[in-house]
Amino acid sequence: LDVGRKKVAKKGLSQMITLQQADSENLPFEDNHFDAITVAFGVRNFENLEKGLAEMHRVLKPGGKLLVLEFSQPRKFPFKQVYNFYFKNILPGLGKLVSKDSSAYTYLPESVQAFPEGEAFLDQMRQAGYRDVQARSLTGGIATIYTGRKPQA
Repeated sequence: LDVGRKKVAKKGLSQMITLQQADSENLPFEDNHFDAITVAFGVRNFENLEKGLAEMHRVLKPGGKLLVLEFSQPRKFPFKQVYNFYFKNILPGLGKLVSKDSSAYTYLPESVQAFPEGEAFLDQMRQAGYRDVQARSLTGGIATIYTGRKPQA
């Protein structure tokens, strides 16, 4: 956050952009506060996904949009097999060499595999109250953009 604050200040945007840390399941904002919420590679790490989705829904204004970019698993042969081999066997080793922390790079494939991607995640978004939910696969299925709207009152 300190690096981000310096970048925001350098661009002269401190009056428009505030960076702060908060609990995804207990956001310190009033109801109907934001026009849009974006999360990149983070919702799979929520301790309670349903509660986090509901909390983001609470702070969105009616008509507001949620955009989630999250890792997913490729489905098409042979890309799926090559990707899974790399992700589970090569990436953890490379990560350990670079960061000296093997757990960080074994956690990533495990968290991606455990995440309810595709229609399962869209269902969770619907259950949290989002409408017009959609999923758009990127890069052969390595990542997906999920979108949804909070209904108008």
